[in-house]
Amino acid sequence: MMRILKNSVRNGWQFWLLIGLTWLLTATAALAQQVEYRVEDSVLVVRLLSEASERPVDLPRTLWFGQQLEGRPYVAHTLEEGWNEHLIVNLRGLDCTTFVETVCALSLCDARNERSFADFCHWLRQLRYRDGRICDYTSRLHYFVQWADDNERMGLVTDVLGETEDAGLATQVVDISYMSQHPDLYKHLRANPQLVPVIRQQERAEQGKRLRYVPKSRLAESSQRLNYIHSGDILALVTRKAGLDTTHLGLAVWMNGRLHLMHASSLKKRVLTDPTTLFDYSQGQRSQLGIRVVRLKTDVNL
Repeated sequence: MMRILKNSVRNGWQFWLLIGLTWLLTATAALAQQVEYRVEDSVLVVRLLSEASERPVDLPRTLWFGQQLEGRPYVAHTLEEGWNEHLIVNLRGLDCTTFVETVCALSLCDARNERSFADFCHWLRQLRYRDGRICDYTSRLHYFVQWADDNERMGLVTDVLGETEDAGLATQVVDISYMSQHPDLYKHLRANPQLVPVIRQQERAEQGKRLRYVPKSRLAESSQRLNYIHSGDILALVTRKAGLDTTHLGLAVWMNGRLHLMHASSLKKRVLTDPTTLFDYSQGQRSQLGIRVVRLKTDVNL
């Protein structure tokens, strides 16, 4: 009888331990899928997706959605709210990355005739997180090289310059390490130093990759010479800054045969199509080397 009682107690502890672990895993998964937004964000998303059916057929989706966001204020660090990683939707203030991600998520929805806020959140999650899954801070795609690689693997984007025949293109050898070398600049890494080795491992996975880019000396060339760059393509400004691959993102806009950048500008404090040509803009950026060109693909199903 005593042996049976001891086994029952032991099995009871195991049972409740299993229940506790199951609850913890379920709660963690639910938290990971949490979406933070305001009603005005969801209303705007649904309105834009509804109005997109009236977009001129010759205007790329990314460019049309970008135009609808012009004038929105530039706000940095909007994804750093709270301490648990979750999907943040904020169209009230955009930085260069969230602007591009928002435009891409809207474009993917429109291409599939998906018009709900939930559809938008699905595609934003796919774009922003490794394999489209939210685990913790390290599951976010922090460097553009990671963002482009992961989304290309999923079939969402393509590296335009990867197969372009142009002897005038240059090559960047990836050497990213900025986040792991400066964890004090990132509040989640300051609070969770155990994440730094994970970030470092993710950085090392990209080391040595060779990526083609258009040197900034060629950005003055016409749309005929750089005809492989299309309006609405994603442009990433390649940098020589130690530990980084790129420093800024935007969309390509051809105006009067010259390349311009639509972006969330920290200098102008809003989303705009820069009236200055990208060539002239780049001349004031001493660390800038040129641009990578990535194109959103709207014919995939995930």
